[in-house]
Amino acid sequence: MQVEMLNVNKSFGSNKVLEDVSITVNGGEIYALLGENGAGKSTLMNILGGVLPLDRGEICINGESVSFEKPADSQSSGIAFIHQELNLINDLPVYENMFIGREPKKRFGQLDHKKMIKETEDLFKRMDIDLDPKALVGDLDASYKQIVEICRAMSTNASIIIMDEPTTSLTDTEINRVFGMMNTLREQGVGLIFISHKLKEVKRICDRYAVLRDGGLVSEGYVEDVTINDIARFMVGYDVRTEPLIRERPLGEEVLRIENLTYEQQFKDINFSIKAGEVVGFTGLLGDGRSELFQSIFGSKGVSSGAIYVNDKKVSTNSTMDAIKNGIAYLPRNRKENAIISDMDILENSAIATWPQYSKFGIINKDIHKQQFEKQRDKLNIKMDKWTDNITKLSGGNQQKVVLSKWLNTGPKILILDNPTQGVDVGAKEDIYDIILDLADQKIAVVVLSSEAQEIIRVCDRTMVMYHGTVQGELKGKEMTDHNIMTLATGGELELEGEGKPLWKQEQ
Repeated sequence: MQVEMLNVNKSFGSNKVLEDVSITVNGGEIYALLGENGAGKSTLMNILGGVLPLDRGEICINGESVSFEKPADSQSSGIAFIHQELNLINDLPVYENMFIGREPKKRFGQLDHKKMIKETEDLFKRMDIDLDPKALVGDLDASYKQIVEICRAMSTNASIIIMDEPTTSLTDTEINRVFGMMNTLREQGVGLIFISHKLKEVKRICDRYAVLRDGGLVSEGYVEDVTINDIARFMVGYDVRTEPLIRERPLGEEVLRIENLTYEQQFKDINFSIKAGEVVGFTGLLGDGRSELFQSIFGSKGVSSGAIYVNDKKVSTNSTMDAIKNGIAYLPRNRKENAIISDMDILENSAIATWPQYSKFGIINKDIHKQQFEKQRDKLNIKMDKWTDNITKLSGGNQQKVVLSKWLNTGPKILILDNPTQGVDVGAKEDIYDIILDLADQKIAVVVLSSEAQEIIRVCDRTMVMYHGTVQGELKGKEMTDHNIMTLATGGELELEGEGKPLWKQEQ
């Protein structure tokens, strides 16, 4: 199957979103659709998915012009759209999720559960997927939820599948699982449109690419013919920085010290300290325990033993409110599930952490929150229209900045950022790096949790590498390399250059 979108134009009022965009997607290939947030990617795919009408232009399938007035028209033409926010029901088993909206029925209107289970089993067997159709979707990890969505698309006989940011919240192991599924689909002649900000993944999995910028097509071709830096430059219109961003600055007194912190089956005997103005990374592989460690420090998880000291004073963080009172703030890794409240507007999302602080007799003082937000909006360069807009109207990068403003409003001494650039575009990622370093200049201790070694290398003064719930080693300066990080993350030990002794390692 071949899909062509020819000279597509789309405007919303006076705002021209797409201008004469033409792309061609073939069966049996993975086609990367790239661009910063606001470049027009979602609008183009919503037109192909039948969600939006085009103003001018043409869609052709196998050379014949087609018209999509609703999503069902696109689906009946063999196109499936897997949105970034998965449309699955956690309380239903896999097989029922596979048939939502098109459930086979027996006589008298009863659902034909046996048929749904059998057809799901057959599809899983054909796709070489080891998954129980009767398993509850809520019990699956993120990658298997993504695979269920892909299989649901396949069950509708889709020949072209649009995948919007499918790996945003996945671990490396989960990404490998989804990529294996994508390779199987490609081999079976299915065409995949892969929308992502992760350019390393684009180089790894995609055959061809197209880059949109400001509503126009600025580059397209074969992925093997370009570098990651080339693609980033096409996306933003200038060369993106790749050099380390660490800058010399005087550090203050110790603000956080952790002694022998343990939480059974999550992490054990963790010891470290952080000074004011320091940027410290924590990295590792799947199951390393870093997120659980800092969730415990923030009071959202418990601890079995050990101690937490803030400004040399032992503190108790039995709740997140305790942590906030002690100057600790935590930006979680999954923005959509754990950071934003999608039913609230921008101001409410930025103010919720300080509602108790600025309320009297249960009445929230909106004027103070507006003043606070305006200050943070300028400092963080949040691009938005009205503060009364729903937060979901913002790009991923600007949503992340609003969440960051919420925690900065609490006046933290220690700011924990768990995967701070997850799901944001190249330009917004650079903005966030600059913000991290500016906060360090203001003597805030910043902790960056990230699976991306290059992110750690670029912004952190030093990094702790975790392995199976323990700190395997600490790296500083030139010691922070991809090789050294991976060696420690897989349980190995290093020798410092010229010293012939193991790199610092905690007692196990």
